[in-house]
Amino acid sequence: MRGIINVVAVIAIIQGLGGFIGRMWFDREWGFLHRLVELPLPAYLGVALAGVVALVWADTAKKRDRG
Repeated sequence: MRGIINVVAVIAIIQGLGGFIGRMWFDREWGFLHRLVELPLPAYLGVALAGVVALVWADTAKKRDRG
């Protein structure tokens, strides 16, 4: 299950950063996320941050299970 969470978290980070960088410096979003929802510029950073939080959470849970 944590493997799936890690994959989804990495995808969220890529989509969030791609949308932010694309809109900020190239005047169009990159990735797939903008096809699903219309987000303001700071929300793309929020998506990336949520991905980072999920990665950290999964890593600490894995370390906690090991002892």
